[in-house]
Amino acid sequence: MRGPFFHGVGGVLSADIAVPDHAREVAFYARVLTTGESPLWRDDLTNNRGDPVIGLGPRSPEYEALPLQWMPHIQVADVAASAARALELGGRELLHARDDDGRSQWAVLTDPAGAAFGVIPVVGDGPVAEARPGRVGRIAWLTLVVPDVPSACRFYERVVGWSAAPTEAAGGVEMRRPDGVAVADIRRPGPDEADVPTAWILGLPVDDLAESLRRVGEAGGTVLKGSADAGHAVIRDPVGACIALQAGG
Repeated sequence: MRGPFFHGVGGVLSADIAVPDHAREVAFYARVLTTGESPLWRDDLTNNRGDPVIGLGPRSPEYEALPLQWMPHIQVADVAASAARALELGGRELLHARDDDGRSQWAVLTDPAGAAFGVIPVVGDGPVAEARPGRVGRIAWLTLVVPDVPSACRFYERVVGWSAAPTEAAGGVEMRRPDGVAVADIRRPGPDEADVPTAWILGLPVDDLAESLRRVGEAGGTVLKGSADAGHAVIRDPVGACIALQAGG
């Protein structure tokens, strides 16, 4: 089984980014994601049920330390412990929110290769995709392309509680939640991925992939690899952040 969308340790429900030229970025994603007869996303960037899955915020001074990357929010058992392990393993802490009593609420971290991600407490309980059937916009997959795959796997095993399992892809490893469901893959860059950054690439489904890819160029972005025929593609938005689009719901 595959699916990061889950209420529990290792689950990924949402992601966000803080960008310059905010209005242009909102217009870009609103145009690219809302294709087909039954769009999976609304033009306010919530999914077709109105759930806030991806957040696009302006790059205010508060967020200047954050890289221009989409950052998945990974649920962990203990935010403070995860942040401490990340530092021990060569990562960085970019932001760390605490309540008035000093208890950790959430944190934004990077792994040693520079890929940014958030850690948050567990939200709710149990699977959500099965309980809410139907085609709906959600984060369908995560991919990280790094030169040192074993080190990256060890980092995420210790920090967010995933486990690594080999895949058929050359040099690739599948990362799984504690319940055994696959969430992401971590792999070495391929020959056609020189322009793909070392960052978590969100996989977002759209209703009409061919039309979405056509709109990418019209709206000021670039298709880096993949195609409608392949069923998926990595794109770069107008400010340089990358995301993957895929066919289906």
